[in-house]
Amino acid sequence: MRKGLTVLISLAASTFLAGASGSLAQEKRSWKPEDFARIRDVSDPQISPDGAWIAYTVKTVDLAKDKSAVNLWLANWSGSESLPITFGDETQTHPRFSPDSKNLAFLSSRTDSRENDQLWVWNRRGGDAEKITDTKGGVDDFAWSPDGKKLVLAVEDPDPYAVEPGADKEKDKKTAPPMVIKRFQFKQDKIGYLVDRYTHLYLLDLATKKLEPLTSGSHDDVLPSWSPDGREIAFVTRRADDPDRTDNWDIYVVEARAGGKERQLTTSPEADDNPDWETAPAWSPDGKWIAYLHGGDPKLIEYVTNTLAVIPAAGGPPRILTADRDRNIYRVRWSPDGDWLDFVLEEDRVQHLARMKPSGGPIEVVVGGRRTVSEFNVGPGGKIAILATDTEHPNEVFAVEKGNALRPLTSQNAPLLAEVRMAKIEETSFKSEDGTEVHGFLARPPEAKPNEKLPALLRLHGGPQSQYTNAFDFSMQLFAANGYAVIAPNPRGSTGRGADYCKGIYADWGHKDVQDDLAAVDDAVARGIADPNRLGVGGWSYGGMSTNYVIATTTRFAAATSGASISNIIAGYGTDQYIRDYENELGTPWKNFDTWTRISFPFLHADKIRTPTLFLCGQKDFNVPLPNSEVMYQALRSLGVPTELVIYPGQYHGLTKPSYLLDRYQRYLAWYAKWIHPSAPAAATGR
Repeated sequence: MRKGLTVLISLAASTFLAGASGSLAQEKRSWKPEDFARIRDVSDPQISPDGAWIAYTVKTVDLAKDKSAVNLWLANWSGSESLPITFGDETQTHPRFSPDSKNLAFLSSRTDSRENDQLWVWNRRGGDAEKITDTKGGVDDFAWSPDGKKLVLAVEDPDPYAVEPGADKEKDKKTAPPMVIKRFQFKQDKIGYLVDRYTHLYLLDLATKKLEPLTSGSHDDVLPSWSPDGREIAFVTRRADDPDRTDNWDIYVVEARAGGKERQLTTSPEADDNPDWETAPAWSPDGKWIAYLHGGDPKLIEYVTNTLAVIPAAGGPPRILTADRDRNIYRVRWSPDGDWLDFVLEEDRVQHLARMKPSGGPIEVVVGGRRTVSEFNVGPGGKIAILATDTEHPNEVFAVEKGNALRPLTSQNAPLLAEVRMAKIEETSFKSEDGTEVHGFLARPPEAKPNEKLPALLRLHGGPQSQYTNAFDFSMQLFAANGYAVIAPNPRGSTGRGADYCKGIYADWGHKDVQDDLAAVDDAVARGIADPNRLGVGGWSYGGMSTNYVIATTTRFAAATSGASISNIIAGYGTDQYIRDYENELGTPWKNFDTWTRISFPFLHADKIRTPTLFLCGQKDFNVPLPNSEVMYQALRSLGVPTELVIYPGQYHGLTKPSYLLDRYQRYLAWYAKWIHPSAPAAATGR
């Protein structure tokens, strides 16, 4: 890190949602695959307690070095300046101001030979940041005490198979000990095999740097949050005889001292503040209440929506506030005066900043519109900063002004957006085979003529419990720039429209969702936009699974790209990380064999596939492991269907190496161009 704040950038007026153009349309160029590396990924806005500054992170990509980096930035509240405070090729995350606003703590693995994140603190007066911890396990999370003298850390247990720093790897090279597996869920993407290694809370005295344990045991303790008086810390944990078998997360409270007593606050069998929701327990300013997210029926896993709840901090029955809303809620915070609970509200193809009274009542939308608000932070005097995006603008940070108007605080992507032409993206609505109304998006090339029939790509999202929203999507822009109409539906299984719509594919994958996906194509064809003889399909994760279901259902597609997918679902049992989801939704294979084989039809009936298909996967993916793509590749090779398998060395479920990301975009375009080009044989149009 360089000393001081040496770089000062004056923010240009943002064009976000303003409809302004930085240059004439004819002067702009088309998107290119390598442009993904120029998109600056902004996230995690944090307002300083004095309200003067907003800290945030910016992820950048350097194709020449084949590396990405995440650095910390500061923007002043007026929006007149923004400046980086860390530099270089490392990753810094989770910026959090001290209560007096003088220090900024963050996590980084730089200088750590174990590549574990450690806690660093930077003084706003300038100078280098100071490394505070040197734990053998990584620091996953932290929170400042109200007086700023201590921090609570969530620290991973050390990896028993890691090589100690400074060891002579050749001289001390020994046969690795066998891994002894005892856990019910024993695999996880990026982590690998799960041995008896957990995350626990520690108390750090900032003056002495002394680290003392607060919790212990064969369970994870995460998402710590201080009480306003600094006497207690709320956190989230699973405390069962075999925690891996359940998603029954509960909120506990522990005294903020070594050896402090713990007490359980929530006791329902449903999840409370599941860590996947990234929402820590939120204390009311007076310390009397804790707000949190309450899950639904565990058997329905991610298909059901969560709800906003409050519970007395001293103990007692909870109050569920949004039981009748049937929409997901995330990132709950109290207003400084305690009069409101602010949160992100998911709706159909959008996410809003919303609020409601802690006593209940109607939900009020603070920041709405056809955009996606994913994060926000509340500061003194009612100041609110949000992270927002729409279909033409990547995420930037905005201040919420009077009347809920947005004022830009960052414009990291303005230079790139001034260069390129945007696809024409519209929201769509159409009927599926059984009459169900389905929603989605349709993108067309910027230069497309009104009545032009275009080659079209059906792009299927992952999850399946997620949705396409009004958010910037580089893939959609790239495909449109290369002459394709892009069809992006939210079939049943998608979120944003309530639990009934989402659980429409429960234990029935590849059926109603495929009907909805094909209805999206029919809609684009009927409107004269998509050429029925030049169709492609593709997706990643469940989007790849959906691709396999589609091409095993119909031969109308001329080309397919299937990323990190599975088709022989039986083979997923025990080989990937979804054991709880499998048993909750499908039951065990020996008890529900018909269900397991029915949803495995793309592999068991691969002889119905005629579509040339490109399979892709990360070599070290434990989410949807590589063998699942290998068996489909092998099946199509055996059947004589054109196919290729691309394996990205050392990569997990989500690719991170820039050169591999670029390669994937280039391969997508090459594969589609090869088989959907006008001179290529037309695909059959029957189902």
